[in-house]
Amino acid sequence: MSNITVSTLQQRKQQAQKVTCLTSYDAALARLVDAAGVDVILVGDSLGMVVQGQMSTVPVTLEQMVYHTQCVARGVKHAFIVADLPFASYQTTAQAMQSAAALMQAGAHMVKLEGNFSATISALVGQGIPVCGHVGLLPQSVHRLGGYRVQGKGDAAQQIIEDALSIEHAGAQLIVFECIPVGLARDLTARLNVPTIGIGAGVDCDGQVLVIHDMLGITPAPRARFVKDFLQGADSISQAIEHFVEQVKQQQFPDDSHGYE
Repeated sequence: MSNITVSTLQQRKQQAQKVTCLTSYDAALARLVDAAGVDVILVGDSLGMVVQGQMSTVPVTLEQMVYHTQCVARGVKHAFIVADLPFASYQTTAQAMQSAAALMQAGAHMVKLEGNFSATISALVGQGIPVCGHVGLLPQSVHRLGGYRVQGKGDAAQQIIEDALSIEHAGAQLIVFECIPVGLARDLTARLNVPTIGIGAGVDCDGQVLVIHDMLGITPAPRARFVKDFLQGADSISQAIEHFVEQVKQQQFPDDSHGYE
């Protein structure tokens, strides 16, 4: 099994091969995810909710993200590691540079930030730091958005389109679509040159990501529409992860019941 790189992910898009992505926050689960052949491991600030028991991702600090990235990096041999820049860690270009450098030195191969911060993305890329963008539902902005709800419906779609194109133009090499209409995600994925990773955005994205606690059925109900418990019917956590990989690759997940119109 060869190491996954940015070039690998770009080739996946060009060859219409789906990209698989799961979150991890520690070495033990990262080792299982890596061994199952998952392409991308996201050290997400979602750890605030699923690990720390917080109500949102907002309380997560850069120091905590560095710690968990270090843990994950110790368990990974092949997967591409993306780490979230947490809330208020990229308010200025200088701050973003320091925060991103800390995550890269902790073992990340790419950093992810939420929203259309094109100037910041350009600056990071200019310093050799790969960037993943994130449009649609932005968990760090949940209080401004008024809760966890689908974004980009109707006239609001144009803003999602403009943001995604701007982020790509700024140099991002990967973009996450979260909770946007299936048709919008399909059209944007075809329009963009960089791979798109969907969560609640339909099967036509170039790849799919889930929070590992969600796909193992650990997260308490009620669960989001886009979540599927892959541990049901599996003999082990490793087999559940393998089922996720297989179903994403074969475009069996997500199905129509997991998306938004």
